[in-house]
Amino acid sequence: MDVAYWIVAGLLALFYLYGGGLKLVRSREQLRPMMAWVDSMPLSAVRGIGAVEVLGALGLVLPPLSGVAPWLALVAALGFVVLQLAATAVHLRLGDRQVALNAGLVVTASVTAWLATAWL
Repeated sequence: MDVAYWIVAGLLALFYLYGGGLKLVRSREQLRPMMAWVDSMPLSAVRGIGAVEVLGALGLVLPPLSGVAPWLALVAALGFVVLQLAATAVHLRLGDRQVALNAGLVVTASVTAWLATAWL
């Protein structure tokens, strides 16, 4: 179970570190080609989402790795489920029906949350 958690959580953390990092440092013009939704939100909200993604990625890895409050990994994974459900709603509201990535991230975060219950 530990090996499965580290594989799934590690991939999820890498995805969110990359995506969140981009949202934190790139301009709206640089984000637009890969994230069309950035025009529908204030840049401060985009930066906030990026910060949440980076912190969540750290929450998947650091607590179980350090042994300090490993239950936070479950909280981080559940937070990503909620984040992607909200992202799917935003995409659908904007008329973007390409939500396969969001659905895949919901499934991956759900599996990560289930695997993280081993530390409860």
